[in-house]
Amino acid sequence: MCSQITAHSKTFNSSADELLKELQSRANMGTLCMDLHLHTAGSFDCLSDPDAVLDTALEQGLGRIAITDHNELDVALQMADAYPDLVIPGEEIKTEESIDVIGLYLSELIPKGTPAIETIERIREQGGIPYLPHPYAAGKKGAGGRFAEKLAPLCDVVEIFNARLHQPKQNRLAGELAERHGSLCGAGSDAHTLGELGSVSVEVQPHPNQASALRLALAKGRITGSVSSHLVHIASTWAKFRKKFPIAQT
Repeated sequence: MCSQITAHSKTFNSSADELLKELQSRANMGTLCMDLHLHTAGSFDCLSDPDAVLDTALEQGLGRIAITDHNELDVALQMADAYPDLVIPGEEIKTEESIDVIGLYLSELIPKGTPAIETIERIREQGGIPYLPHPYAAGKKGAGGRFAEKLAPLCDVVEIFNARLHQPKQNRLAGELAERHGSLCGAGSDAHTLGELGSVSVEVQPHPNQASALRLALAKGRITGSVSSHLVHIASTWAKFRKKFPIAQT
């Protein structure tokens, strides 16, 4: 069972060597801090350079991140190949039901529009972890919980804290859902900007960057998080506009 508290993560403004020393110190103390749900420029609504995302995550004290771009896997695979101990390759899939399901440790893209149950099956076929994000989010993200009870038993992990949800009830209901079904607990900043990184930390024992090891680690995980500013949604809207109407370079 993982616990959840609200706290701001510590910011590190240090050199690369100092950052590595800090991460090693955390590892020696038996702590690995992760963010299991975030985005890069691989997503249609994000402009964040992938390397800048990783650098910022490390500066914020995170030791491993899951890159979960919307309906895209290329960036996640490239970053996981370049930084095999630091990056989990994932994808946030928009299903036929217009809700999101995340696959962690994927090697092949799962197409947008795949039915939710089939999406979960495809994640498992790849040896990945089915992860149910923001199950009680309104609208197209979670359909207000309409599919929560159906999908939670089929997923290994339920996201009990998402920093982009501004109604506390939505995260609270997700925590209760995970408890009812005995699910592992996950959390993510859902960051679409660099400034959101570090708002959430899933603290676990250090472990190999493998699906089976993450499952074991999450069983004794601890989650800390703080809700992001409402302004982050403006940044996502701006990113979508920029990508739809690129500014010509002169």
